[in-house]
Amino acid sequence: MEDLFGTHDGASPELPLDAPLATRMRPRTLADYVGQSHILGPGKLLRRAIEADRISSVLFYGPPGVGKTSLAQIIAISTKSRFERLSGVESNVSDIRRVVASAATRQQNNAEKTILFIDEIHRFNKAQQDVLLPDVESGLLRLIGATTHNPFFYVNSPLVSRSQIFQLEPISTEDLVDLLQRAIADKERGLGTLPIQLDPEAARHLATVSDGDARKCLNALEIAARTTPAASGTISITLAVAEESIQKKAVVYDGDGDAHYDTISAFIKSLRGSDPDAALYWLAKMLHAGEDFRFIGRRLIICASEDVGMADSNALVVATSAQQAVEFVGLPEAQLILAHATVYIATAPKSNRCTVAIGKAATEVREGRTLAVPMHLRDGHYKGSQRLGHGEGYKYSHDYEGSYVPQAYLPEGRVYYEPTENGLEKRVKERLDHWRSLYEAARDNPK
Repeated sequence: MEDLFGTHDGASPELPLDAPLATRMRPRTLADYVGQSHILGPGKLLRRAIEADRISSVLFYGPPGVGKTSLAQIIAISTKSRFERLSGVESNVSDIRRVVASAATRQQNNAEKTILFIDEIHRFNKAQQDVLLPDVESGLLRLIGATTHNPFFYVNSPLVSRSQIFQLEPISTEDLVDLLQRAIADKERGLGTLPIQLDPEAARHLATVSDGDARKCLNALEIAARTTPAASGTISITLAVAEESIQKKAVVYDGDGDAHYDTISAFIKSLRGSDPDAALYWLAKMLHAGEDFRFIGRRLIICASEDVGMADSNALVVATSAQQAVEFVGLPEAQLILAHATVYIATAPKSNRCTVAIGKAATEVREGRTLAVPMHLRDGHYKGSQRLGHGEGYKYSHDYEGSYVPQAYLPEGRVYYEPTENGLEKRVKERLDHWRSLYEAARDNPK
């Protein structure tokens, strides 16, 4: 039987002994595959399609080392398809036409179906992508494209419309630790013939610093195993060895323990305290330790409203834009965006009066008497509402000078929001004080 790269049975090709560990440890079945449970878990669409051999053309996108190529090979094995691989960097139109001609010959001979895997498909220009369209549409080729970029922005719309899109996520730290243990135990493809002892903190460090990249994690393990002398018959991979092998120092930072909460607390308090230097240090520590940048983005958004508030409402705009931008850009460049938002929020004028105001209102709603909606504010648009007096006496603000008219919007006079004179909130305070004085005058001297 031929192997995966020109196969009937989809068996994995023989790899040279000096192939990188990450290459040798590529999964052969879905059962071996690590991560991506959101698309490959039991009952999920992609898993059902693979098991039923109903795969059409698909596009996988996600960061490096999360298993895009491995998943394409598993699909070829599972569906007993011919696996043809091209590169968006190196291949050209003539390579595509060669694959198409071979696929057509196999189809005429009732041989196996053809899966064309294109790595970095976003690097193909429009003409190259357009060449694929007729044969993808006819089903002659089942295309699997892999890209680190969002295909909705970087792949031609006609090709996207003919493909199912699956986003692959960074592999979790726990899954990477499990992958390391598999590699150490595997005597056929892994490092099982070596007397390795991997300390738990070393495994955790390799998995965390790899930032969801299985290739980086396994190759760092191999460097550690191949370069560490055996002492008393054992290759001991300690935290210090792991740090050298992946060239990154471990930071005392447990992802769900005290260090995690203490550091984010220091970060938020530095923002609130208007110290951009301290905030940047705690940000750098979190990023170095592998903290989820999405978590940091969420905290920046909360801080922008909780601590800056109306003193500079643009802080919320900056924080929200940063959160969206880091999702689009990813690490390592995401740190620039997070730093931008951090400095903006730290140096912005501060006001927590919105936070205090909603807290007061929520307490009164929860603990006090529920207030009825005044008659003039009730919905007067439906038939018969006027007979109930709904909307009677309501004054439309835009009919009055300055788009303000004194009238009650609560059945009882209550004040929750009391602005400061910090930043832009000073102007809000001036307007609100003016409107409140007009209301009090009208209330005291009704016409």
